[in-house]
Amino acid sequence: MLSDRQRLILSAIVDDYIRSAEPVGSRSISKREDVTFSPATIRNEMSDLEDMGFLEQPHTSAGRIPSHKGYRYYVDHLVDLARMNNLDSRELKQFFTVQIQQTEKVMQQVAAIFSNITSYTSIALGPEMFHTTLRHLQLVPMSDEAAVVIIVTNTGQVENRMVSIPKDVPVSEIERFVNFFNAKLTGVPLLHLKSKLYNEIGDELSRHVAGYEELIHLVEGVLNESKEEKLYTSGMTHMLAQPEFKDVEKVKSLLELFDESRTLVRLLSSQREGIQVQIGAENNVEAIHNCSLITATYSMNGMHIGTIGILGPTRMEYAKVMNLLQYLSDDISDILSRWYK
Repeated sequence: MLSDRQRLILSAIVDDYIRSAEPVGSRSISKREDVTFSPATIRNEMSDLEDMGFLEQPHTSAGRIPSHKGYRYYVDHLVDLARMNNLDSRELKQFFTVQIQQTEKVMQQVAAIFSNITSYTSIALGPEMFHTTLRHLQLVPMSDEAAVVIIVTNTGQVENRMVSIPKDVPVSEIERFVNFFNAKLTGVPLLHLKSKLYNEIGDELSRHVAGYEELIHLVEGVLNESKEEKLYTSGMTHMLAQPEFKDVEKVKSLLELFDESRTLVRLLSSQREGIQVQIGAENNVEAIHNCSLITATYSMNGMHIGTIGILGPTRMEYAKVMNLLQYLSDDISDILSRWYK
């Protein structure tokens, strides 16, 4: 769609505008080492890029700034995802080599460190199961062939599911399994239940309960459906420090958004897997139509359990944030999978 020269000029304008937050003129571009064109040639190309909707000219300024369409083209075609600052990489590696004993603090720390590295606002969505514990399990027979598995947590959350009762498991064994389960696992975080079932009390169950493996599978199905999520944010002041947000009304709408956490939870919950970039009005939340949101999902043992996002002005360092998010989501997925085998 664009010539090589137009691509180079658009990339230069985006890079310069990200750094300076000031409209970029042809003369400043002509001084770059990687640009060999005259200011006149650059002005003509800038005019064409503006006609095509990739650039905008604010007020009567001689310079141009990228439009949302220009940022989209930059993200889709010009960002180098192989680049990563060595200092940022070392800081992330240092963070992940520290043994973190309390899992509920992981996402809080992830949000804080990512906000510090990028100087934008970070949002992390993780499962409530990180710090929700088991109060008790019930398995209520409804007929000879069906039962309801009910899990009640310390927060009062109730998860239930209709299941088929294994034909070769008598009711007396189901009752024994439930009693044993509650005696051994009450107070255990939900994310630990699977590993404790198989690794710590599995042998004991095998000696006391007939058909215990089939009963464990019934409980697992309910645990896998427990997806209540918790939001962590950090660095809102970074956003307010950006020149784009000197407008009081813009700031007010952002603060209201962060007060209404359910909207942010829905926003991050709806993100597709992998790195996703939404620029300006591509976001379906009006309060961030002047922002860009970059997200990455993370998983545990192959199961998608959360999303990490960076919210900043459309004048964002896309390459840096996308690379860091990719690095971070891969590492946190690996760590959580090793902790909760």
